[in-house]
Amino acid sequence: MTEPTRKIARQATSVVAHIAPEPEDDDPLLAFAPFHHTAPRRNSITPALQRRFVATLAATGIVKVAAKRIGKSLEALYKLRARPGAEGFAGAWDAALERGAARLEDMAMERALLGTRTPIVSGGEILGHWDKPDNALLRFLLAHRLPARYGAQAREVGPGHPVWEELAAQARAEVAEIKRTLQDEVAARAIALQTFRRRRLWRQRQAAGARAGDITDAWEAEDAEGKPQLPAWDDAAVRRARTILAEMEADPPF
Repeated sequence: MTEPTRKIARQATSVVAHIAPEPEDDDPLLAFAPFHHTAPRRNSITPALQRRFVATLAATGIVKVAAKRIGKSLEALYKLRARPGAEGFAGAWDAALERGAARLEDMAMERALLGTRTPIVSGGEILGHWDKPDNALLRFLLAHRLPARYGAQAREVGPGHPVWEELAAQARAEVAEIKRTLQDEVAARAIALQTFRRRRLWRQRQAAGARAGDITDAWEAEDAEGKPQLPAWDDAAVRRARTILAEMEADPPF
């Protein structure tokens, strides 16, 4: 790695501070098919220069620096990149830029987790150094690496969002369980009520003795033709039952 040339280390630019070793000659990145000029001239960008450019670009991540290293202009390099037959050179160019971006991402992650070496200054004197954490960088990396948890979409939870769908599934399961429990409770109460009515009628008949034949259960009312009717008493429940019964007679549920 190139050492910073400024007097104060923090003044070092990214061009200096972020340079990595150039790839070795046997690196797959340099195994691309270069562009061959049919009639090369003295100032042509030869296959050797193309590989040199890609190697420098992989180390620096900066096209301008790599162009300067081989003594060619940006215009000439971009023209070569766009020519038919230069697809291998263009692909290696892009791969070299990706290496630089990946290296920067690794450095950003290191700074977010371990902090940045920062001087402790008092009275104009440097007393020491400490690794200052970069919480802003940490939040940025979390938002982009784990967007479902920390990105913008995590703050806009709605249908389709993983968190929303997980909670909705849990809610549906809970509602289904509540409905099942309520259905079981209603069925149990209906069975208990029917048995209670039968037992009450039985006790009435036991107490009535010879007059047992005159005793009827209001819940089992019938008309003159023997057609089952609603209970004989008149209250809110029976009035509501009358409406429900009329609807069921008009549109039988089964």
